[in-house]
Amino acid sequence: MAISVDDIKALRERTGAGVMHSKRALEEADGDLKKAAEILREQGMASAAKKSGRATNEGLVEAYIHSGGRVGAIVEVNCETDFVAHTPEFKALAHDVAMQVAAMSPRYLDGEELPEDERADAEDQTLLRQAFIRDPSRTIQDLVQETAAKLGENVRISRFDRFALGE
Repeated sequence: MAISVDDIKALRERTGAGVMHSKRALEEADGDLKKAAEILREQGMASAAKKSGRATNEGLVEAYIHSGGRVGAIVEVNCETDFVAHTPEFKALAHDVAMQVAAMSPRYLDGEELPEDERADAEDQTLLRQAFIRDPSRTIQDLVQETAAKLGENVRISRFDRFALGE
């Protein structure tokens, strides 16, 4: 099946994948854009998993203050290189995570530090397990992995804190 340049361009805009990756995914999906996007997402997740052991010594500290100034959050999101830390995708991830912390007030980053008596509420108390406030079908962990796959680097959230007036 011949794949059009417009289809490749549309898939690239949708996923951020390279030209050849997009073309191969469209060929594998017989021209179906949705299926090709899913193929690229799975390939990106596998690639991100391979990179998860790499050092993340660069990144951003992002602050979010909710309108009215009564609630705010600050997060540290890390990546491998300074170049990636200044991309729009990485900055958007850091902002979204800070907004998530302000809105959902998680107490723990992941399940490792979660006490035994709070394991039942793991999805509510653990940032990486929480449903993303802008798209409840995805978790924050999914969001981090998708960004890592798109950027081609290991990405992680290292710490966060939430501030609320009177708490």
